[in-house]
Amino acid sequence: MLLLNTACFGKMSERIAHKSAGLNGDFEVSQSGYPVNWILYTPKTVPHSDFDMVVDKTDFSSGKQSLKFVVRECSSIGGWKSPGLTSEIEAEPGVTYKVSFWAKNKGSQFRFMLGGVSAKEGQYGVNVTSSDTMEIWQKIEYEFTVPGNYSRLRLELNITKPGVFQIDDLKVEKAQSKTK
Repeated sequence: MLLLNTACFGKMSERIAHKSAGLNGDFEVSQSGYPVNWILYTPKTVPHSDFDMVVDKTDFSSGKQSLKFVVRECSSIGGWKSPGLTSEIEAEPGVTYKVSFWAKNKGSQFRFMLGGVSAKEGQYGVNVTSSDTMEIWQKIEYEFTVPGNYSRLRLELNITKPGVFQIDDLKVEKAQSKTK
């Protein structure tokens, strides 16, 4: 396992890598209180904020834990200026992917983005903001077709208003083809 907080990510994020954990969308593998294999916008890296990012072992949709954001103050800008996480995964150009996750939300507003990216540019097709209250775990799903000039899929989740947001069981898979 390797803790990275280097010039590649600067002081804008933190990342703990673990080769055998894969995407770790169920947040079951954690180290130093954070899930591994995610680029994280933590209390140490997000300016002008007050929040906790915790691996919650008492409330989860599946497995033995989830990721919880308890946000008291934050920016509404998103990206590395707001609490959250992001990841990029290899993807096939022209292929449609389904991203799903389970969430709970009390008082916060979250933004979820999904797009195709390269080293220098990106094209987002999903950019959803929601402040819906979800007192019980609810499944959220989005589909996105990676444009022909991109070979990576980027997903990003930010909390853009104070409250409590939880996420668990995030999956990325090729969408089922629709036959006529």
